[in-house]
Amino acid sequence: MKKVFDAVVIGAGHAGVEAAMALAKLGNRTLLTTLSAEAVAFMACNPNIGGTAKGHLVKEIDALGGVMGEVADEAAIQVRMLNRGGGEAVHSLRAQVDKNLYHRLMKLRCESTEGLSVLEAEVTDIVFDGKRVTGIITANGDEIAAKVVVIATGVYLDARIITGGYERKTGPAGFMRSERLSGNLLKYGLDIRRFKTGTPMRVLSRSVDYDEMELQPGEEGLPTFGMLTDFTPENDFPCYLTYTNAETHRIILENLDRAPLYNGSISGIGPRYCPSIETKVVRFKDKERHQIFVEPEGKDTNEMYIQGLSTSLPFDVQERMLHTVKGLTHAEITRYGYAIEYDCLNPKCLDASLRIKGFEGLYAAGQINGSSGYEEAAAQGLVAGINAARYLDGKEAVILSRHSSYIGVLIDDLVTKGTEEPYRMMTSRAEYRLHLRQDNADIRLTELGHEIGLAGSDRYERLLKKRGEINALKALFDKLRYRVTELSELGIEVGETSKVSFTVTELIKMGIETKDIRKLISDSDGYMTESVVSAVIDVKYSGYLEKEVRRVQEERRLNDYRIPDGTDYSAVDGLRTEAREKLNDIRPMTLGQASRISGVNSADITVLLIYLKKKRGV
Repeated sequence: MKKVFDAVVIGAGHAGVEAAMALAKLGNRTLLTTLSAEAVAFMACNPNIGGTAKGHLVKEIDALGGVMGEVADEAAIQVRMLNRGGGEAVHSLRAQVDKNLYHRLMKLRCESTEGLSVLEAEVTDIVFDGKRVTGIITANGDEIAAKVVVIATGVYLDARIITGGYERKTGPAGFMRSERLSGNLLKYGLDIRRFKTGTPMRVLSRSVDYDEMELQPGEEGLPTFGMLTDFTPENDFPCYLTYTNAETHRIILENLDRAPLYNGSISGIGPRYCPSIETKVVRFKDKERHQIFVEPEGKDTNEMYIQGLSTSLPFDVQERMLHTVKGLTHAEITRYGYAIEYDCLNPKCLDASLRIKGFEGLYAAGQINGSSGYEEAAAQGLVAGINAARYLDGKEAVILSRHSSYIGVLIDDLVTKGTEEPYRMMTSRAEYRLHLRQDNADIRLTELGHEIGLAGSDRYERLLKKRGEINALKALFDKLRYRVTELSELGIEVGETSKVSFTVTELIKMGIETKDIRKLISDSDGYMTESVVSAVIDVKYSGYLEKEVRRVQEERRLNDYRIPDGTDYSAVDGLRTEAREKLNDIRPMTLGQASRISGVNSADITVLLIYLKKKRGV
């Protein structure tokens, strides 16, 4: 008997679980397929969530009503704030998590979500009626009907794992790979490319000399990823820092002929911003050492993750180079590092809703779109799930702009610019990063999440409370005034000054830290810590934020100008040949997106605007 669902999500990694839960929560009977039930939200690489720019993505996922942040809080075993040396715009929350617990919690959430079914099966075919999705076929011959399909296959498409001269045709960590779906996608004319990523070795904790490394403890008093998290995440498991050295580098360089990345065994393109140790040593020959972080994989295991030593060198070389590192001279390897090659899509085949252009009801999210990282995948999964649900409801797609979110930057970069290597989110990619901070992710996105139907009333009410408190605090900062002598008594020094008193607003702009500003606010007012933090940052950077607002308004003007589907750019007189080709290839949804396409200049945008106005009779 043919099974019937509203939606099918292929792949239960970090993109798939967000997509499937969003679809189900928005009222659609959804099937989530996975090659292995033990691979649901599996952390095949580093056992942490968040970090530079990635922490912003997790906060935004939470603000929209996604689940990654809440589960990361539950599974956390250490929390830290990265980039303390920079301004608040680049501060990034990072949680070391228990990877097995994270998998179990996310699997349980999927199993407990009403309207969501989980099936262990290999999908081999996507079925269409013309260009409209009608379902899938599994390896055992099951035909499953569905009106939308979200492809979230991660690194499993035709995957192979390589260590030295040893190769296995499997997915990460030995899970089975998807054997036939790539061929199905090629049959429908999709642009498939080959990417590569990798992972380092794991070692046994009791074989590590921790006294020889630098302790990296967690931090207290940090915010959580989840807006509604009502407990303090666990913070009892330290990490450690050590370094490679000249001997490590010598061993690597002398064995490059045995390195798959350099002897031609690997054809896939690897990530520039998270390279293997052999790539780092070759690329940065003048660098005397590279950082290595030794991180716990969880509470129920004695395995430690060797962050920074990703490699596909042969087993014997891995042993030798590892044992040159201070603190790891006696380390016992439990799992060797490896590279993994896999098929993925050229993300230019997607529009900004993550729908695959030319098809109805077909979406893609996560590493299949050429990105890397759990957080990038989850963000895309949430957006793809939301827009697949809106397609089923006959509603207009939700398009997140670059000025609204890091998620908007991520998706716009992928679908407009494409990528020639696994894409990683970084703060430098966001031109409005002073506005797109972690602390205000809820202010920016929770109202939208509530309108969509994923952010519940409790989340929305908390947003309203925070927004009200921020406005009240800003007014209070202007009103409260303290004498220099009073400030000194509170341990707040303002330096040499001829002024006898300052408003709190003036003190903030002088750079007085938030912890000291809190001393100037009566505890009886009961403001939430997060409200105080956001209010202080808004005041501190008010001048710069006003400039960003003006730039955002110009971008919004272009982004609000929609380009009709089916526009024939070959018929637009005055466009340069390169612009015509690029516009016909990318098929931008708005003038804003068109303006960001490489090869389309400001003169082309002016010509296109005039053409569109004439077509509209304006």
